[in-house]
Amino acid sequence: FSPSPISSSLASTLSFLRGIASKTSYSAVSQQQQQQQKLRKELLLKELKETETLAQKIGKAIRHPGFPSKSRVYADVNVIRPKEYWDYESLIVQWGEQDDYRVVRKVGRGKYSEVFEGVHCTDNEKCIIKILKPVKKKKIKREIKILQNLCGGPNIVKLLDIVRDQQSKTPSLIFEYVNNTDFKALDYCHSQGIMHRDVKPHNVMIDHEQRKLRLIDWGLAEFYHPGKEYNVRVASRYFKGPELLVDLQDYDYSLDLWSLGCMFAGIIFRKEPFFYGHDNYDQLVKIAKVLGTDELNAYLNKYGIELDPHLLFLVGRHSHKPWTKFINAENQHLALPEAIDFLDKLLRYDHLERLTAKEAMAHPYFYPIRNAESSRTRT
Repeated sequence: FSPSPISSSLASTLSFLRGIASKTSYSAVSQQQQQQQKLRKELLLKELKETETLAQKIGKAIRHPGFPSKSRVYADVNVIRPKEYWDYESLIVQWGEQDDYRVVRKVGRGKYSEVFEGVHCTDNEKCIIKILKPVKKKKIKREIKILQNLCGGPNIVKLLDIVRDQQSKTPSLIFEYVNNTDFKALDYCHSQGIMHRDVKPHNVMIDHEQRKLRLIDWGLAEFYHPGKEYNVRVASRYFKGPELLVDLQDYDYSLDLWSLGCMFAGIIFRKEPFFYGHDNYDQLVKIAKVLGTDELNAYLNKYGIELDPHLLFLVGRHSHKPWTKFINAENQHLALPEAIDFLDKLLRYDHLERLTAKEAMAHPYFYPIRNAESSRTRT
């Protein structure tokens, strides 16, 4: 739940009170106004406190048995493949030499790592050095195994080496250098049985000079197994799919397509982020205000999910808003009919109704790009 309207009202109330105090005499009228303002302030503070208390009371959603969910594409990739492919906990890491690389400058940081531009000392070749913060060993092994499995795939950032400091044992991942809405990378990783789980603008690197695009940061990526329950505390808040916000744990690759849909909405409507929640509960509220609560309830019923009553109260009741409502003079050149249709097929509550990455690439919105590519190939 967003406290901002309450905070805003409270700020204006206090400002108004200060104005009254400085400009009016203590007449009966001004005293009455002061009393009214005082009562209003107390009510606002009470409402804010109740809202915060309500958020603290929200418990986990209940998932009733008999409503399973299974990906409609690439569901059995890891069932068919040998255990060595997805069993990252058994990975034996082959460590390279840390002294082979030199840090040049810091280029970014995240929750789990610090990122630097570096060079290979022997050939002076540029690289990216991702120094990992202390985390469980199996999380590091998972990221390494996934990067090794995806090596050579289209638009996947290439892992060059794995090194660690001899004293502190801090591991670092060495990647190809990319100078800073890719469906090829997503379809490829999904076809290899892997969900990215953290698709957002920050993790799409574009080198305009070399016309390269890379999907990066595979720290939250995971192997998909049908029926397996996963942690819902993944993805960045503004790009979290509804399944994460309602505690549906047997989610699949389609989570990445919701995140990509959020990115696309931000681009075509020039509103970043498109769903701007102040916390995870408010994120669901922001989604419901656009996609509607009747549609949300249909989704919950389909998968046997019972939300905490406090969360249902926060969500309230909202009608489905047409996408055209978000078109204005500043974005109408981007929010074309094909773009709106494409967005509508990505941002669906029901993850099984969303386009797959392969279907997304085949959408009419991308016809001009495909035609340009085929023309370039012919010439």
